[in-house]
Amino acid sequence: MNGNPNITEMASLLADPSRAEILTCLLDGRFHTASELASIAKVKPQTASFHLAKLSKIHLIKMEKHGRFHYYQLANQEVAQMLESFLVISPPAEIKSLKQDSQTRALRKARTCYDHIAGNLGVRLTESMVHSGILSKEQGQFEVTEKGEQFFGDLGLDLPSIRKKRRSFSRCCLDWSERQHHLAGSLGSALATHFFEKQWITHIPYTRAVSITSTGRFYFKKYFNI
Repeated sequence: MNGNPNITEMASLLADPSRAEILTCLLDGRFHTASELASIAKVKPQTASFHLAKLSKIHLIKMEKHGRFHYYQLANQEVAQMLESFLVISPPAEIKSLKQDSQTRALRKARTCYDHIAGNLGVRLTESMVHSGILSKEQGQFEVTEKGEQFFGDLGLDLPSIRKKRRSFSRCCLDWSERQHHLAGSLGSALATHFFEKQWITHIPYTRAVSITSTGRFYFKKYFNI
């Protein structure tokens, strides 16, 4: 034994299709009940509970109990980043139905990547901010320019408070469907929260995909020219 962490245990957990489906669902950053995850993974509730116990044991997910319900979420954004990295190098899923095709198109158009926006929308927003001089790209990180400080302030974001969060501020995240970087970190999370609160985007039930509202189309054009 060489003393390195046991990656075979992690690999075996991710190799199970049901567990992989549960983890991918939890990439939306929200809490889900065991019954919801069982339905999404197409397994019995008892089987889902077994998988969730396995994932909890190695701290990939966390659980909160409210009343008689147990709610599950990814443990942290580091786990989300690891899962997203797997998606980048994974082959695309075989499309077997019209429903699956529609779901895949929706995910590629706009989705949550844990707590920030990904897909075509996430990449286009990021590219817009870089091209307009709001962000600059420096060695795996995005930097907020002087123009960007003014832009985010006008948008209603409190950058000093966002910078104080104990995580990366403006990380580059490689998008698995677009194969380009989108904005992650606490700034990406704050932007996504702003978009949801202002109802520029809304969650599509039972998927990570999000829908752009008519209000969102107006303001994405106004602020990001997309």
